[in-house]
Amino acid sequence: MPALLDDAHLEQTAVVANSAMNRDRRLPAYRRELGFDPVVWLAARPAPQRWLDVGCGSAHALFEADETLSGHARIIGLDLVDHFGGPPRPGIDLVTGSVLAWHPDQPVDLITSVHSLHYVGDKLTALTRMSSWLTPDGLFAANFDATSIRDSGGAPLGRRLTTALRHNGFTYTARSHRLTRSGRALPRWEFTYAGADAHAGPNYTGQDAVASHYRL
Repeated sequence: MPALLDDAHLEQTAVVANSAMNRDRRLPAYRRELGFDPVVWLAARPAPQRWLDVGCGSAHALFEADETLSGHARIIGLDLVDHFGGPPRPGIDLVTGSVLAWHPDQPVDLITSVHSLHYVGDKLTALTRMSSWLTPDGLFAANFDATSIRDSGGAPLGRRLTTALRHNGFTYTARSHRLTRSGRALPRWEFTYAGADAHAGPNYTGQDAVASHYRL
């Protein structure tokens, strides 16, 4: 059994607090990783829209999106590390903070998270929080590695997790490692967070990631 960290200590580890880790992604990466174009999705809906990107990295993708969506959407970029690629703009708020502590001041139409959940400790609480921030017809879309959710002995929760995700309104596609849900909710889990393993090693991306351990 690995030594488990609470989230406060996890956020100080090298695997999480790494300013160079996958932070310079651009809009094509969002289309590829999430399977849809956030800009097209937002532009097709009535203004004003609100888009929260969790783990936005440098926020270059958000700056690119704002060039098309200017005046149509308010964009919020949230990242644990303050290494943004530019200052905030009239249509963009850049926030340094944790998805487990920060929260928006009003409901959000779109929440995206490209590879950032791999570095969160209590991933299920993060899913609960983000689901509660959505508008009634909002969309959540993220990369997600189900094998990173493990029991107290270190084994992946497997079908117990995917069943719980489905019962809470999420759609998980293992092949593409995508997790989505539509509409605001407050998921309930039968698992209790035990801590995070910052030395779990590489996940399917090939980069070191965090394993999250739960008691049944």
